[in-house]
Amino acid sequence: MELPHYIIVGEKLSDKVVERLRIGGFRNALIITSPTPYRLMASKIESEAHNAIDVEVCVLGEYGKLLNGLESGRYDVVLGVGGGRVIDTAKAVAETVNVPLFSIPTVASHDGIASPMTSIRTGGKAYSRKSVMPSVIIADMSVISLAPRRYAVSGCGDLIAKYSAVRDWWLGHLSSGEYYGRYAAHLAYLSAAVIIKSSRKISRMDLDGVRTIVEALISAGVSMGIAGSSRPCSGSEHLIAHSLEHLMDNPPLHGERCGVATVFTSYLHGSNWRRIAESLRGLGAPSTLNELGVDTDIFTEAVIKAPTIRPERYTVLNRVKLDRKRILDILQETGLA
Repeated sequence: MELPHYIIVGEKLSDKVVERLRIGGFRNALIITSPTPYRLMASKIESEAHNAIDVEVCVLGEYGKLLNGLESGRYDVVLGVGGGRVIDTAKAVAETVNVPLFSIPTVASHDGIASPMTSIRTGGKAYSRKSVMPSVIIADMSVISLAPRRYAVSGCGDLIAKYSAVRDWWLGHLSSGEYYGRYAAHLAYLSAAVIIKSSRKISRMDLDGVRTIVEALISAGVSMGIAGSSRPCSGSEHLIAHSLEHLMDNPPLHGERCGVATVFTSYLHGSNWRRIAESLRGLGAPSTLNELGVDTDIFTEAVIKAPTIRPERYTVLNRVKLDRKRILDILQETGLA
């Protein structure tokens, strides 16, 4: 199992970042960030580390040049300060130079902030693989709460997806005998259940609501560390979401796609898809294809293509044979179309 060594969720935590760097005995830190997170958080870390720790800052756009020039021993820790792409990049860099990673999210849009999985982009398209687990996670609510509401809602969609993903994991176990970790599955499911049960309260997006989302995202990430894979958090709904990204030039946010896809896959599982749709509506998240900005033809194609995204991963899409007519019928029955 790979688990974070230290997690703190609070407010105005830039000094805590530097404190953890000092406690860890780090002397040469590389911060991976992007313009807005730099202004809101990374610049404060850089300033407070002055004269105590050597800090180099790399804006995400410079990543390609940086990666080519990386040398083992040049840095002893990498800090990812930003959103999903920033933290994914920081994971890849930390893996390349074999040093610890600090995950410092500035938005609550994804569960990668506390997981060993990273999304790699090739030709503009993304796929996930195991990388490194953050050793330290510092979630500053005074920064995260400033992000546009849409990002937190997307994070909720990514969490609700666990409702379907754990069922797919169990199906995979029944089909091939693959490892199924009951504790990891229940931990991931709990992350979904909290959001589903409290959707209307969380929809206010006050500090307490956003903190609930952040803590649930961290919990989901930890479940992947326990399982050793993304299985407890990524199933048929994620395959559809990835498929949509492959088919669209400007796809909706990852969590938005996952949330709507979970309504569809929950129907296939015979579980309470109506409650999923109701929770998405309560959060103010897209709950139909129209609200998502995806037409029925593209979604239908995405469902058909989804099992080929990760053919080794058995899900309900392998168990239930779907043709175009059946997919369209389900979209009508669930109100997605």
